[in-house]
Amino acid sequence: MEEKSQFAVRLRQAREVLRQLTQAQLAHTAGLPQTAISHFEADARKPSFDSLRRLANALNVTTDWLLGRTDDPGGSGATTQLHRDLQNMSDSDRQTVELLVKAMADKSRKGN
Repeated sequence: MEEKSQFAVRLRQAREVLRQLTQAQLAHTAGLPQTAISHFEADARKPSFDSLRRLANALNVTTDWLLGRTDDPGGSGATTQLHRDLQNMSDSDRQTVELLVKAMADKSRKGN
């Protein structure tokens, strides 16, 4: 039996482990047919560039990670971790954080 491509493995890993989504949920979020997700994960089809971009955006990972070009699913640095943390917050908590960040940025611009 042939080994699955890095893309097929990572797509399923991102969907199931990182984001806890069903194929149907990912398809809806990415604006793709559910059958496309199934074919990609089974390594029966390769995505177009547009589909790859949609999948990466829907899963909040980089295209490079999906393709196996990097081992960091979201890029690197504190900004990426903050973005991932924000994705896991409630809308109310996210709004609170946005207000706090805006207040701190305004304070920094004023030199305080």
